Amino acid sequence: MKLPGQDAIARNADERHVTHQVRLPKREIERPIRQVGKRLAMAMFVLVATAFIVYADNEGYNDNSDGSVDLLDAFYYATVTLSTTGYGDITPVSDAARFTNIFVITPLRVLFLIILVGTTLEVLTERTREEWRLNRWRAALREHTVVVGWGTKGRSAVQTVCATGLRKEQVVVVDPSSKAIEAATSEGYTGVIGDATRSDVLLRAELQKARQIIISTARDDTAVLVALTARQLNRGAKIVAAVREEENAPLLKQSGADVVITSASAAGRLLGLSVLSPAAGMVMEDLIQQGSGLDIAERPVIKAEVGRGVRETEDLVVSVLRGHRVLGYDDPSIGRLQLTDRLITIVRATPSTKITPETKHLP
Repeated sequence: MKLPGQDAIARNADERHVTHQVRLPKREIERPIRQVGKRLAMAMFVLVATAFIVYADNEGYNDNSDGSVDLLDAFYYATVTLSTTGYGDITPVSDAARFTNIFVITPLRVLFLIILVGTTLEVLTERTREEWRLNRWRAALREHTVVVGWGTKGRSAVQTVCATGLRKEQVVVVDPSSKAIEAATSEGYTGVIGDATRSDVLLRAELQKARQIIISTARDDTAVLVALTARQLNRGAKIVAAVREEENAPLLKQSGADVVITSASAAGRLLGLSVLSPAAGMVMEDLIQQGSGLDIAERPVIKAEVGRGVRETEDLVVSVLRGHRVLGYDDPSIGRLQLTDRLITIVRATPSTKITPETKHLP
């Protein structure tokens, strides 16, 4: 594999100047611009209403400059009155005008101030609430899944894992594109905008506390750098990565990935199998689509199965996990099932079907 110089990669990463921002799942709230626009419209309505009320009773007001109050003077009086400036050059002199000031102008003044001050307080409150929500999220996040790259592969991987019982709150998506993160947060996932080859971006995703990491970047060299950085920050997490070229898979494993999937060759093999046997291709497509039809599931050996052979279980067993080894169903070394074994089985998909994460890393 021909990797670009690491100096060039670091320089390109620095030139991007991406804001490292954590975005929690979106809530159904009105856009801030629309909220401010509504409040400004309400404030202008109060101002215009006050001006016309004053102009309707202009004979009850006295202007120190010329003695009369026209429409412009009415708007001027409404502006200085609602803003509590009060220069005193235009004053109510009749009983009716003073009565209107007491029971109409003063409530409108209070409403005007509530609209303007309330907007500022709401913005400050929203920022405080979001900061508190982010701190609570960081404190509660444990044993989660970090997905690097929110493309077709990353989205499909998360959908497959969530179909087995993983909650969306336990998924953090890292991607340099703000549009990709916006799409992830709209689906209920937490997103971090930034370059995943940088350790500070991965730390914002709390990768050091993650249980599993899915690397689904568009470039193989980026996947290698992400795997190196992720393994340095988290020695115990399981790292699963996807590469385009099969020749890059060994390098990615050396970088710290536990499992490497070659997307191009896997798709090619599925295409070839479908040509040779369309039915077999349909079965394989069904198996890799989690949550429908047939699923591949991992489960522990129950006590009633201890001492039995692989073919004596109720499920269709395809492999046995014993220690660090993955043994095929026809491997003679399996012998009798042990209580510490785990079984890879093919089952009919049901709401209770789950793939239990293994407790040990496999080679």
